[in-house]
Amino acid sequence: MGLPPFNVTGSPFNVVPIHNYPELMKDTCALINAEWPRSETARMRSLEASCDTLPCSLVLTTEGMCRVIAHLKLSPITAKKKACFVESVVVDKSYRGQGFGKLIMKFAEDYCRVVLDLKTIYLSTIDQDGFYERIGYEYCAPVSMYGPRHCELPSLQNAKKKYMKKVL
Repeated sequence: MGLPPFNVTGSPFNVVPIHNYPELMKDTCALINAEWPRSETARMRSLEASCDTLPCSLVLTTEGMCRVIAHLKLSPITAKKKACFVESVVVDKSYRGQGFGKLIMKFAEDYCRVVLDLKTIYLSTIDQDGFYERIGYEYCAPVSMYGPRHCELPSLQNAKKKYMKKVL
């Protein structure tokens, strides 16, 4: 598709698929690793897998693509062809509390609905369920990105993760 940057109306910010702007990958890797440390090589491979379909990493940047403010990754769900799983949602610590999480999530929802023709977004969170509730997500049963489970997993009984979804 080769989509251009999407200017966030009335603001000096853009949301872009990272695979169209590889020069943003190092800064995005550093942003994600500041929240969830992992080897740079593994993180870069994940970012490099981004494509016009799924998986797709989106980044919120300042005008001129000078600074990466936020990131999220849209991943396929094997058993749900018209849905995706949002993961690695992170906003730079110096920009938190200013609406950028809401902004990138809104853009991701529009991107999923308009560009990818998806109907539902799923996610899991440990401590941000209040944020996701405020932007329209509701609690749901656990979802596996890797296909249906045919048995109960005891490890999920005490899991702190909460699963949520939003119908687009």
